[in-house]
Amino acid sequence: MRNVPNYLHPYIIFIFVFIFFPSFGVYAKTLSATESLTISNNKTIVSRNETFELGFFTPGTSSRWYLGIWYSKIPTRTYVWVANRDNPLSHPNGSLKISSDNNLVIFDHSSDTPVWSTNLTVGTMRSPLVAELLDNGNFVLRDSNNNNNEYLWQSFDFPTDTLLPDMKLGWDKKTGLDRVLRSWRNPEDPSSGDFSVKLETRGFPEYYVFNKESIIYRSGPWIGNRFSCVPEMKPIDYMVYIFVASNEEVTYSYQMTKPDVYSILSVTSTGNIQRRNWIETAQTWKPLWYQPKDICDKYKQCGSYGYGDSNTIPNCNCIKGFERRNEQEWALRDDSAGCVRKTRLSCDGRDGFVVLKKMKLPDTTATVLDRGIGLKECEAKCLQDCNCTAYANTDIRDGGSGCVIWKGGLLDIRSYANGGQDLYVKLAAADLDVKITSHGRILGSSIGVAIFLLIISIITFGFWKRKQKRSITIQTPNVDQVRSQDLLINEVILTSYSYISEESKTEDLELPLMEFESLAMATNRFSVANMLGQGGFGIVYKGILPDGKEIAVKRLSTMSLQGTDEFKNEVRLIARLQHINLVRLLGCCVEKGEKMLIYEYLENLSLDSHLFDKIRRSTLNWQKRFDIINGIARGLLYLHQDSRFRIIHRDLKASNVLLDKNMTPKISDFGMARIFGRDETEANTRKVVGTYGYMAPEYAMDGIFSMKSDVFSFGVLLLEIITGKRSKGFYNSNRDLNLLDFVWRYWKEGKGIETVDPIIIDSSSSALRTVHEILRCIQIGLLCVQERAEDRPVMSTVMVMLGSETTAIPQPKQPGFCAGRSLLETELSSGTQRDDELSVNQITLSVIDAR
Repeated sequence: MRNVPNYLHPYIIFIFVFIFFPSFGVYAKTLSATESLTISNNKTIVSRNETFELGFFTPGTSSRWYLGIWYSKIPTRTYVWVANRDNPLSHPNGSLKISSDNNLVIFDHSSDTPVWSTNLTVGTMRSPLVAELLDNGNFVLRDSNNNNNEYLWQSFDFPTDTLLPDMKLGWDKKTGLDRVLRSWRNPEDPSSGDFSVKLETRGFPEYYVFNKESIIYRSGPWIGNRFSCVPEMKPIDYMVYIFVASNEEVTYSYQMTKPDVYSILSVTSTGNIQRRNWIETAQTWKPLWYQPKDICDKYKQCGSYGYGDSNTIPNCNCIKGFERRNEQEWALRDDSAGCVRKTRLSCDGRDGFVVLKKMKLPDTTATVLDRGIGLKECEAKCLQDCNCTAYANTDIRDGGSGCVIWKGGLLDIRSYANGGQDLYVKLAAADLDVKITSHGRILGSSIGVAIFLLIISIITFGFWKRKQKRSITIQTPNVDQVRSQDLLINEVILTSYSYISEESKTEDLELPLMEFESLAMATNRFSVANMLGQGGFGIVYKGILPDGKEIAVKRLSTMSLQGTDEFKNEVRLIARLQHINLVRLLGCCVEKGEKMLIYEYLENLSLDSHLFDKIRRSTLNWQKRFDIINGIARGLLYLHQDSRFRIIHRDLKASNVLLDKNMTPKISDFGMARIFGRDETEANTRKVVGTYGYMAPEYAMDGIFSMKSDVFSFGVLLLEIITGKRSKGFYNSNRDLNLLDFVWRYWKEGKGIETVDPIIIDSSSSALRTVHEILRCIQIGLLCVQERAEDRPVMSTVMVMLGSETTAIPQPKQPGFCAGRSLLETELSSGTQRDDELSVNQITLSVIDAR
């Protein structure tokens, strides 16, 4: 710089710093009235602790621009607030500034019009205004001379889909605002979606999740330390929950006690409300809990005076003292009609209460509260009111306090294994438990003694009969005699036990039993015209019951290799499984040598009938396919993690995924499924069952199956949905052994998009966001079909990757290619599938190894 004039030195230094340190001058702590934030200069505002950052962004592959806030310190871009979510900028020609009328405004300079504004009417200010991003993520507009937390406007009053620490959900009398969370339309579109979360301020406050205008889930009321329907809200050392219910506000919020822990509550684009924590070591957001989880969480699932229990069959039950309102509807698993009282209340002081333990309290919109009295006074108050139907504590801490009373029907109740609280339901005296009198105790004792003497008599008689057959020359019993007597005693005991066990098995199969003739009439005598499809286990027919309800009847072929054991297995499993993405079993029939299952009728048949049909596949645009992928993943996650049992399906494929009228996918055919214990991760079978082309290598070759073998099948199915090609459509082709080889080769060459079904590309060629989403799904599919089981993700991780555009996805390793035909396949196949989709349906003997 020796020959450069002195007056040019500052400019040269500025240019040098700007080129080699671009962050210098790009970030700011505040925005003054004389400054602007534009897309072109890539300038952002960061909080003083550098936790949060505000600026313009384009989500995923979208070409639209939004002003938003995200975590600055987290490498996975996580947006927590969006200003112009429903009015994006279509061109990168916009700016944020403080207007002359003292409002924050986003201008579209292409049309010189505002697309978003704070819409304040503050008038003339003595001091200039300044916008600042606070350390908790709150973007505020304030007087530049006022630092006393007095804001003219703040983003915390207008949340989008995420509740940050210190942000409030609910109603504030002072501002007149009712703060609501609303989902994104999809992971790449932050516009207002269909799902919202609102805190109901009437009665006993709780929050509701809405799908448009319909309630789909509620949290249960705040009971002192948590919402009653969220048992996962346990005390945590890094988080404090705050609930305020007063004349000034009804709000819920939370605070973090450790600054290095990040936790957010959000509503997803699929309608779940979830809490996630950032895990630094794994560099990912991990779900701490989410709702709704199962069918018992569905709003009003069991109707009035019915309650859900995921551990019973059916899942809906009537409260003691009540009975089903409509037996026929309950038999077909339509439980929404609920229950009615067996005996009317007398209201003369003779009524009493039954206590239901660990319950989700009923809908609290119309309740009467008295936080100043205890449980005894609450009981007396309910007895005095003829309209009172139930009562409970309002606060479960320190043994319980307060009183909440329900009048009218009790709706949306469920039981929990852990969580919930006691609910006291009023019953007529005739329906209450009758205390055992001394006479009853004597009678019971007498019966017990008689049974005992009967057993002794049987054993003695057995000894005598055996002794008659023995030679009486032996005077002293030897060791063999003693053993034979022990065996006789054991035989009597085991016979009794076997009888009890058989009864238990019968109870396990408790489902509506339908008569053969009724099903024959419903299916027009199982006519060909009523056939819906045919598989390795038999034919499925469409049927119509006398009341007009449509059903699907699976009639097991007499030549099928699925015997009584497999039949019972499918009945037991499906009857226990209740999830929106699992097929619903309505009943069964075992009569005249026939074995039949009755399912809900799904109008759009199976996924393969659409995916591989030249005409129907044209209706499957990318959004529908993506929704189907997500639905299958949710169903499989429920089987692996959230159901009462851990279920390994073992035959997940396109033909075993059915579609309802809304194209919602439902996993079906559990004839080959297996139950795992919670501490079991892997099992070994001597005979392989399933469908080649979907089998994991370790299962097809060595008979080892686990959750990861289902994950492999899911990965194959995901790639089929994306490519529109069968998993074995490339066998005998020039270069590729099968679909996995085909996709893997193109992926390695950086041409993954060329494997995609052309119909998807044609219908979404203008959406770069969609292309990015498709490529992510291909990558997820390849992760699921990796050769080594330990390299594959579990379904909970798959759900996170599918649901978040910002989650980092690792690069896949080579898939397992052992899906070609073999002599084994030809010998063991059922022979009733398509030539390119052969199922191996064998009775198996499993050896469970706990790990």
